[in-house]
Amino acid sequence: MRAYKFRLYPSEAQEKELNRHLWIEKNLWNTLLEKTKEKYEKEQTFLSVKEMREYAKGQGLYSQAAQSVVQNLDRSLKAKIRAKRKGLKWGFPRFKSFDRMRSILYPQSGFSLDKKLDVSPFGEIPIVRHRMMKGKIKTLCLKRELSGKWHAIFTVEQEPPTPRVNHGPAVGLDLGLNRLATLSDGKFIENPRIFRQFERKLAQEQRLLSKKRKGSHNRAKAKKRVALVHEKMANARKDYLHKTANRLLSNYSKIVMEDLGIKEMAEEGHGKGIHDASWGMFTHMLCYKAASAGSEVVLVNPKNTSKECSGCHAFVQKGLWERTHHCPSCGLVLDRDINAAINILTRATAGMAGNRRLLGAGGAPSAPRADAGSNACGDEAKLSSLKQDATRFSGW
Repeated sequence: MRAYKFRLYPSEAQEKELNRHLWIEKNLWNTLLEKTKEKYEKEQTFLSVKEMREYAKGQGLYSQAAQSVVQNLDRSLKAKIRAKRKGLKWGFPRFKSFDRMRSILYPQSGFSLDKKLDVSPFGEIPIVRHRMMKGKIKTLCLKRELSGKWHAIFTVEQEPPTPRVNHGPAVGLDLGLNRLATLSDGKFIENPRIFRQFERKLAQEQRLLSKKRKGSHNRAKAKKRVALVHEKMANARKDYLHKTANRLLSNYSKIVMEDLGIKEMAEEGHGKGIHDASWGMFTHMLCYKAASAGSEVVLVNPKNTSKECSGCHAFVQKGLWERTHHCPSCGLVLDRDINAAINILTRATAGMAGNRRLLGAGGAPSAPRADAGSNACGDEAKLSSLKQDATRFSGW
């Protein structure tokens, strides 16, 4: 399965109708959630899918879109139940404002694509198809961005691509903040610090927003300008990471990285820099692109990769401010990050404990876990589909 995203240009009347359907979806979600809570207080049980579907009929939505609202709420409730049974801290589904309801899903039918996108009940909407889709279209999602732009997201079923052969060398990759990544062969990837480039403009627009009266048209305009700055920042970041990932995968057949607990590291400190560098998004891109590039990505245990000497494997204590590795045992003097990248590459050797193969060439990738750990048996384990776990990277 693969997703394709295209820009839509609805007319003023179509955009008004699209927003009206989002408003109906929002009301349907909130009403179903309220009825679910009421039933739980009385009977200690939630509304069934059948009961929710019966209520969703005749609400003014296309049947497929109404069913998707029901399915989303049902999945949220079941996720809460599973988390409670496992003793996990998990929030209950929330009531949504209009800004939080931003998509209309057509999971089976109700649309056709030619020169324009014909969607029930909105009619033909102009679409910019900047690339060709290969495969059978399965679902359509009409999404409204906070900036007011509309996109069509198609999920397409494709045959597995023919595995490519990549004869490049293997490389270890150490993620950082001063530099986005350091490679074991001595090369560096600069950190563009995208947020810093837009920080002044964002602060200016947010100050103007804070001065507008709530509920006014001027506040809505200011809010849209803030959203546009965030959108430009996200687009610049994704563009840089896509190009960097493509360049790495075209030059190396095997990329070895640390299985970092990114969320925990951001909470402990340097969260602003870590989120701006987008380590999670970068790792995610390398994983899903590797299959078509004929490469593989391997995650290894990150413990002591910076302290271990890559020459004699002795442990050398050093602070974060020490950027050069000096080994008193063997006399090796090396850049701290290059030393760590060499250790990361060494840990990908077959049979070493802590390895976790993320992707075999032509195979199905999987997203890295937040809880970095080692593989107890020391074998390289091939993981499941990346698409199932990729949601943890959205929004970086």
